[in-house]
Amino acid sequence: MDKRMLGTLEVSAFGYGCMGLTSAYGEPMPAPDAIRLVRAAFERGVTFFDTAEAYGPFSNESLLGEALQPFRDQVVIATKFGFDIDLKTGARSGRLNSRPEHIREVVEAMLRRLRTDRIDLLYQHRVDPQVPMEDVAQAVQELIQAGKVRHFGLSEASPASVRRAHTVQPVTALQSEYSLWTRDVESNGVLALCGELGIGFVPFSPLGAGFLTGKIDTTTELAPTDFRSMSPRFATEARAANMAMVELLKGIAERKRATPAQIALAWLLAQKPWIVPIPGTTKLHRLEENLGAAMVELSPEDLAAIGDAAARIDIQGARLPEAVLAQTNR
Repeated sequence: MDKRMLGTLEVSAFGYGCMGLTSAYGEPMPAPDAIRLVRAAFERGVTFFDTAEAYGPFSNESLLGEALQPFRDQVVIATKFGFDIDLKTGARSGRLNSRPEHIREVVEAMLRRLRTDRIDLLYQHRVDPQVPMEDVAQAVQELIQAGKVRHFGLSEASPASVRRAHTVQPVTALQSEYSLWTRDVESNGVLALCGELGIGFVPFSPLGAGFLTGKIDTTTELAPTDFRSMSPRFATEARAANMAMVELLKGIAERKRATPAQIALAWLLAQKPWIVPIPGTTKLHRLEENLGAAMVELSPEDLAAIGDAAARIDIQGARLPEAVLAQTNR
């Protein structure tokens, strides 16, 4: 697989988002199956794996640590801190917590779960309004100096927050939601700032939490434990309206002999050379389909046509429940 640069960090052109292996989309995947799938991704050229302490909590990191241990030195592991989670019980308070002393404790626990001596890319999962960005960046810088972390990242952070952090410790990557149906980063200054400062950009939910694959419609039943069952964008009426985006992708996919998912991912790759999407899946054939998007070529004319058609589609529903959006640094 081709490689891309997130700042000074080289990774595969596609990463693998591991969240869905243990949380968010219903019942966790059996650990042996999840480990086999992670290793299958590596065998197919993926070297960039994304997790977080909040996924589970903790179980996702533990699973990934076991899966990647045989080839640890050949991969890049990204994980995230920032939520107030009891390190002994896993109990969540519902609040954020980026106090420097908490960051240090969290990283020690992460290293044990990930079975490694360093974290390649450490993100602040959400900006904590109670802790100055400079203090967060300083805490991560000290961990970098100690050899426990290699690179600093931010997730769902505003341009102002990124600038403040970057003045203390250079930010390698910024992770936020980005896809053909979630394009806020194009207009809120995030992508522009990444280009200005040489920061890589990592889109999560690059397939719109599965919607852009064309495999979800108004009749699809979502489990109560699936976060999409509470997402305004997945409400029945919103899904019906948003099918227009799927129909657009299907039409282009047919002409390109590809799938809607591959067109959606190829579109992201074509936006900037420093964009590295991290689609996730629990199925081997979907993993192979996603990685196949790297072979789909979209010409400038294709991209213009997609852009013009997408601009005429009014996506319905907020991308996440309001309580979740309230913790993003908008």
